[in-house]
Amino acid sequence: MSDLVEKIKTKIEDKKLEKEIKLLDSAYKLYLTKGINNTSIQDIVNEAGVAKGTFYLYFKDKYDIQEVLTIKKSNELFHKALDSLNTDVINKFDDQLIFVIDFVIDELKKNPDLVKFIYKDLSFGFYNQGINTIFENGEIGIYETFMHGLKTNNLKLKNPEVTLYMIIELTSSTIFNSIIKGVPLPIDEYKPYLYKTIRNILNEDK
Repeated sequence: MSDLVEKIKTKIEDKKLEKEIKLLDSAYKLYLTKGINNTSIQDIVNEAGVAKGTFYLYFKDKYDIQEVLTIKKSNELFHKALDSLNTDVINKFDDQLIFVIDFVIDELKKNPDLVKFIYKDLSFGFYNQGINTIFENGEIGIYETFMHGLKTNNLKLKNPEVTLYMIIELTSSTIFNSIIKGVPLPIDEYKPYLYKTIRNILNEDK
């Protein structure tokens, strides 16, 4: 009997997750094509093929789902970068960090719509309680990687959390203008200035 109960519970949870994913995917598609201001909750549930009441089981309003999507998309970018990072090849901590930032920028450069959607909120996911358990599924994220890198390389920063925040915020706020508007420079020309500043931040904070 207990096995049957567990199977039923698992099936229910799977269906709940499936509906949540449908809502997220539908909202993201509509936000890109119509914009959040021109998208209604009814539009989202119609696109997802679920009842309107189902929406409110997962999200408060269309801005809540936008926030969740921003966090999800940002974290996915950094997870992809971290998966590509080979620390056996890149030994220096600042080089590892630059690799991750560079990877994220190149991914965003290929997807201007995602840049516009995330806007300047690339760091949003790292400072929202509970986000690791929702999206990371136990995987090591950028925050944990940063802290581990400091420890492994015996680097002492006055306030590592603030340093990481500054680096992500600097990257986020400046690459939006660089990728979308080419200001102050096109992104490939801007990269050396950004990376030099990041290295300076790491060195000055020791």
